[in-house]
Parts: sequence; structure tokens; C-alpha cells
Amino acid sequence: MNLLVLNSGSSSIKFSVFATENLSPRSLFEGEVSGIGSGHATFTFHPTGRKSPESNIDAPNPLSAIGQIVDSLSQSGVPSIDAVGYRVVHPGPKLDRHVRITAEVLDDLDHAALFAPLHDPAAVKIIRDTMARFPDIPHFACFDTIFHQTMPETATAYAIPSVYREQGVRRYGAHGLSCESIVEQLRSSGTAIPQRMAIAHLGSGCSVTALMEGRSIDTTMGLTPTGGVVMGTRPGDLDPGLILYLLRQMQGDRDQALNAVEQLLNHDSGIAALSGLPNDMRSTRKAAAEGNPRAKLAIDVFTRSVRKAIGSFSWLMSGLDAIVFTGGIGERDAQSRSEILEQLEPLGIHLDPELNVAEKKDGESPIQRISASESKTEVLLIPAKEDWMIAIHLQRMLGHS
Repeated sequence: MNLLVLNSGSSSIKFSVFATENLSPRSLFEGEVSGIGSGHATFTFHPTGRKSPESNIDAPNPLSAIGQIVDSLSQSGVPSIDAVGYRVVHPGPKLDRHVRITAEVLDDLDHAALFAPLHDPAAVKIIRDTMARFPDIPHFACFDTIFHQTMPETATAYAIPSVYREQGVRRYGAHGLSCESIVEQLRSSGTAIPQRMAIAHLGSGCSVTALMEGRSIDTTMGLTPTGGVVMGTRPGDLDPGLILYLLRQMQGDRDQALNAVEQLLNHDSGIAALSGLPNDMRSTRKAAAEGNPRAKLAIDVFTRSVRKAIGSFSWLMSGLDAIVFTGGIGERDAQSRSEILEQLEPLGIHLDPELNVAEKKDGESPIQRISASESKTEVLLIPAKEDWMIAIHLQRMLGHS
């Protein structure tokens, strides 16, 4: 069987085609539409293992991007698709597992948009549109929160009245498919799962997750993907009183004030707000190196927040056997990794500076150790493989595992 996986973000859609295999799905094709709605969207599509140049396309919204993805699949000799899987950030309080999509599930996802307004509404539109394009095959939703269901109640419960907890208000977490793919890669490579591990998924969205024996026990994101460590355009954790202050500062009626604060917290905060620059770590680092004090402050605040999160989880688990970096910044920004882990030698954490900046060669294991040989805590660089993880779940739900 051939599986299409659609992994949509706030302004991009990654897509992959997998063939089901006995043990693990095999990637055949992959691509991405990025910059959706920006006026300068780009498109890439190629067989797995090859590279193709980016092309500029007109993608003012996610549905136009999906149309171009489907057209490319049909024009490029891709085998017929037998099932489609979608990454959905938040399932809301009713759905507690990866599911085949039905009319009832779609209704639940419409209500779940309250918990992830930056991601879920676009994802649901993509699902409805793609289901109409492929009406005769099964469609499945895989959620970023499911991996975190192993967290104890002491980690998920907010100290608020029970009436709200009964409505589903709790810590859900996110980036679960990324974290699960890290564990699955370690397991499939024959590497022992570290007993006490922290995974730092650092990209435009960022989170740190604490794992005991490969199971999530705590994570920085909460009810929504807005909380936790500082991110590209999101502030991370804030004093609740600050939210009240912001609401009081907004003009207009109640809905206008809420929409303005939501815009501020999801799109106009984080590293971009501190630096005054676009949401791009490379340009922010370039500006900092050229003496821009706002860019330097933004980077320092970001790396400090990640360091604090890893440190708190180390204390929670009585130490760390491994720290894993993943995500766009985590995988590609050696300087961020170094700054997050600087001055931790007294705790037995030693980063190897040469391994940290070394380029991975073709054919090498995707699991890279970048810690020094004397380090008591392993520091690993492992790519997030969310699409592959979704394909694994599809294969299992279709009964081909």
C-alpha cells in the first residue's frame, strides 16, 4: 500500500509518500510548500534521497497549496494513494488516540480549534479538502498530544477550579510525534533507550520533554502550543496577570480584544518580538554577530529558557542520561546547542566542539553523538521524523504491522 502523509504547520505543508513494508514504512517521495500566504511561497518535490531546486508558486492559502501538491503527485508518476494521514496538533478533550476520520471526528476537531487556534483550523480545512479529492480511501488523524498521555496527573493538572478541569483544561503537550520518532529511531537502531532523557525540539515552535525509559513524564507546552520555552513568534510561559494586563490595554469590544491578544501571543511575540527581525534564527544570529543588541538579547533569552527547562527536568528525574536536540534549530544551529549547554562541565555534561559543528555525511547514521567521551550525559543530534512516525501509525491502524 502507498500512504500519503500531510504535515501542516502554520505557514507550510510537508508531504511524503510511503510504501508499507513488513517492519517499517519506506519513504518514496517527499516535498514541502513553505511560505503559504506570504506572497512568496516555494515548492519542492523529489524522490526520497534526491534533492530538487525550489520553485516559486502562488499559494495564498493552505487549500491552494494542497491543490498543487495533489496535482504534482498525479503528474510525477507517484503510485496511487491507498490512505492519507494527517498531523493534527490538538485533538481536544474527546479524542485520546490516533483515529480514522469520520464525520463525528471532524466535528470534534472543529471544537478542538479552541485549544490550538494557530494550527487546527488550517489542518481541518486541509483534511476536508483532501478527503474530497480522495473520497474512496481511508483518512487518519495523528495527534501531537497522544505521546504525552503517559504523563502523571501531577504533571497535567492545573491548579484551577475543577469545573474547568472537567471541561478538558489540562496540560496536553505537543511535538509528541517528533518525540516518539526519536524513541522509535533509537529502538530500531538497536540503541538502548536512555532511562532519563530530555528532548529539545527547537524550531519555529519549541518544547522540551522529559522522558523516563522512553515515556513522556512532563513537557513544557501546556493546554496549547503557546506555552513553555520562548519560540520564534510565541512567548512561552507568562505570568497570567500579564494576559489580564494585555486584555485591559486592548481597544474595541470583547471579541476584538481577545483576537488582538491572540494575534500578539501567537504571531507577534517570541524571538521575533525581542529582536525586531523576521522569524529566522540565521538572520537573527547574523544581526547579533554584527552588534545588534536586540538580536543578542533575543538569542540569550531563548537559549536561557531552553536551558532552564532542561535543568528543571534534570532535577525532576534526579539527573539526565541523555539530551537530544531535534527540530530546525536543534538540528542545524550548532551555536544554539553550545550556548544552551555552556558551563555545565561541573555537572558532567561535556559537549565535543568538533562533533557539534561537524556536517553529517551521506550514509552515516541519523543518530549523531556530539558529546565528549568523558561526558556523563550523552548529547545526541537526531532528526525529527514526524512523517515517518505518522506512516508507522497508519500502517498499524490499517493492520499491516
